[in-house]
Amino acid sequence: MPAVFSSRPDAMSGRRLFFVFALNALALPCVAHAGEQPAADTDDTARKAKRDATRLEGMEVTADKETTEGTGSYTTRITAAATRLPLSIRDTPQSVSVITRQRLDDGNMQSLSDVLNGTTGISSNTFDSERISFYSRGFLIDSYQYDGIPTTIDSTYNAGDAASDTAIYDRVEVVRGATGLLTGAGNPSASVNLVRKHATSTEPTATISAAYGSWDNRRVTADASTPLNRSGSVRARVVGVYQDRDSYMRFYSNKKKLMYATLDADLGPDTLLSVGYSYQRTMPRGVTWGGTPIFYADGGATDFRRSVTSAAKWSSWASTAKTAFATLTHALSDDWTLRANASHSTNTYDARLLFLAGYPDRQTGIGLTPVPAWYVGSRQQNSLDLYASGPFQLWGRDHEAVVGWSVNQQQGYTDSHKAGDLAGVGNYFDWDGNFPQPGWGAVTRTNTMKTRQTGLYTALRFSLADPLKLIVGGRYSGWRTDQYSYGSTYRFNRKVFTPYAGLVWDINETYAAYLSYTDIFNPQTYQDRNGRYLDPVTGKNYELGLKAAWFGGKLNGSVAVFDVKQDNLGQPDPNYMVPGTTNQAYRAAKGTTTKGYEAELSGELAQGWNATFGVSHYTAKDASGVDVNTAQPRTSIKLFSTYDLPGGLHGLTVGGGVNWQSANYTAITGPLGNDVRARQPAYALVSALARYRFNDRFSIQANADNLLNKKYYQQIGFYTQGMYGAPRNYMVTATYEL
Repeated sequence: MPAVFSSRPDAMSGRRLFFVFALNALALPCVAHAGEQPAADTDDTARKAKRDATRLEGMEVTADKETTEGTGSYTTRITAAATRLPLSIRDTPQSVSVITRQRLDDGNMQSLSDVLNGTTGISSNTFDSERISFYSRGFLIDSYQYDGIPTTIDSTYNAGDAASDTAIYDRVEVVRGATGLLTGAGNPSASVNLVRKHATSTEPTATISAAYGSWDNRRVTADASTPLNRSGSVRARVVGVYQDRDSYMRFYSNKKKLMYATLDADLGPDTLLSVGYSYQRTMPRGVTWGGTPIFYADGGATDFRRSVTSAAKWSSWASTAKTAFATLTHALSDDWTLRANASHSTNTYDARLLFLAGYPDRQTGIGLTPVPAWYVGSRQQNSLDLYASGPFQLWGRDHEAVVGWSVNQQQGYTDSHKAGDLAGVGNYFDWDGNFPQPGWGAVTRTNTMKTRQTGLYTALRFSLADPLKLIVGGRYSGWRTDQYSYGSTYRFNRKVFTPYAGLVWDINETYAAYLSYTDIFNPQTYQDRNGRYLDPVTGKNYELGLKAAWFGGKLNGSVAVFDVKQDNLGQPDPNYMVPGTTNQAYRAAKGTTTKGYEAELSGELAQGWNATFGVSHYTAKDASGVDVNTAQPRTSIKLFSTYDLPGGLHGLTVGGGVNWQSANYTAITGPLGNDVRARQPAYALVSALARYRFNDRFSIQANADNLLNKKYYQQIGFYTQGMYGAPRNYMVTATYEL
């Protein structure tokens, strides 16, 4: 049984595990490379070098130092994700994870949810077949960026965000902790930056792959680049994906279409213009709205097969995402760079849903009530980000600076169709999905939203001494929102300054210690049991850590401790919904304190051996000492590694990983009116990889997930229901490079 119902808290502590890991992580690179001699290039290395050689060499503004595609690496040498300043991970005074193109390919990570579920310190709640939210350090991740442009994602009404396909991205950068300097308002959880692929090749190149997996999962991907003139100063790239799959859940199927095109043009020796467009259409059917009951009517725990669903065959949740973007980068004199990013996106969804509320009788299966809904909605965003960065001299020393301005405007609506008369559910144990679709009546506009956020930000990196760097800065943000939801109106207009400070001390060429601080400010859209909106979250975020970079940055390691203090943190109010809606009601927790630690090691441990290994642990309590955010695991360990076999097995790559997380629970009221904890015990998911490269063009890769076929809940307790995770599954991918 995946769930245990208990009134006792989980008292697990991971301190000993953390320190053992940290000590071994910092020592392992020295052991792995001890006595190592430079090895001859493998075919993979030579192939990557050849591909890199076709890229433009004279344009520093193309940010090739940050690009991970073609490097074969699990880390990056440079990232600007935390401060806009191009720094190494070692010199960045925050916890940073970079999920490179190689890591995406090796792990068969096809969607944003795949990526974040494999990232250090990130956990998730899968509410139903389409909606998923992500958390870091116990807090909801609500800060997302595309090519560094801040945007907003709301998982309440799925608009296809978590299903964003990774085929168009070079890497995903995750900065954990508060990130108000660049993103403005947000939780002290993490900022997720999805960095798109660009047309960098001066010769025609193309890659096509075809994959087949469990539950008739079929996927075809094509990626082609070409210069559009003789000099290669104008280049184009097109990516296309088609996927059609069923599921371990009965009645469920999903089709996805993706098209992406980008044009990169060198307008001169110092200027680069990039423009592009992406289109993704996702068409799932047999979708769930919520999960399956976790209680029988007598208060006992259910234990259904993972294929059991509460979906009707007619239920669907189609979404479309369209984005147009442009970036202009110009190299100024004295090594300064000016960059302008702009984007326009439209997300729409059409969801015909069925929720089964209540608890089935253990013997008869009777007791569930159908709640249908038909939602149609749209969300539009316009974003602009302008900044300049470069060096300057003061007091006889070289320093760096960045100054910028950004604006993000979002508006959207949701319409609801009234449902007609309904049939009864009957015996849930005989549910076959053939529930009749109700007659749909008049349309009502239930939600409207218009939000505008502006920000003027700057960061200065002072070289106080050769081994000591100080980053100070801040963001002056304006936040204005006007929202309407089921009869309640919420208007908010606030200007706030968010300070940022980070101190980095180079202990030697390998190790650096750091300390960072920033404020927290985050308006909330949660409503309480009376329909009132909660006040904004405010607080402070501290982080202290040690970082290391070995072998010229090919391997990066970090350990960190953090301390977060917040007021007005929204917490689910068990068994209450917002009046007139099916939305969960929330309450504000005062004096919340979160403390914890993280450690990560990523990159090349030895010739042909890539790995990423992360540990995270935290505690979170309110002013009364009561645990908050208990639905998220307090401790997690994530490992993934690959090794290119030498000698007679040359061309074969093997690997795999383990994602382990501690127990979590949700406090709810059971069917008998008693207070219980819906608890998911600790569990581990094991994955495996094998790839054989027949030559420099053709390869076949096999991936297996949940190899031990662990039965578990991805989420337990939301609406007093649970959502099972996928059983053991496989996918085989054949790739040909032209």
